[in-house]
Amino acid sequence: MAASPPVRTNWNPNKTHNEVERWICLYPAYINSKKTRQEGRRLPKENCVENPTYMEMRDVLSVANMHFVVENKQYCREKSRELQFRGRVRVQLRNADGTLYNNEFPTREAIMLHVASKIPQLKTRQNKPGGEGSGAAHHQQSQQQSGGTAGASGGGGGKKGKGKRR
Repeated sequence: MAASPPVRTNWNPNKTHNEVERWICLYPAYINSKKTRQEGRRLPKENCVENPTYMEMRDVLSVANMHFVVENKQYCREKSRELQFRGRVRVQLRNADGTLYNNEFPTREAIMLHVASKIPQLKTRQNKPGGEGSGAAHHQQSQQQSGGTAGASGGGGGKKGKGKRR
């Protein structure tokens, strides 16, 4: 998107539907299959994705030619304050006159279903299970082997207490 993000102002009931404050908010927790309904999931589990991020949502919406803005906000029901759980996406649902911006997505749920169905097809998601999983398993095995040999050969009873932390 080459256009600059829209300017944010305080919310006012007189604002039109095409202003950013009237756009719908989507948090990754809404489509996270690992969350319960009480933790913020909005769709049935079979339609959700495992641990989506706002960046993946952004990628899917950009391909769908939707107007959206990414914001650095945290979902109020999210327990973790880590950066990977932050972020939300605001999406334009209607034009200034109240008509639908995109007829393929008449509701918030339609947009969430579309995003949840397209995230598993992203290249970043398709590379993760095979490449990262086997690499992590290999790394873990080599760590266990080296850890076992190091423990058997060493152990010369060093000074306990404060030392170099690695």
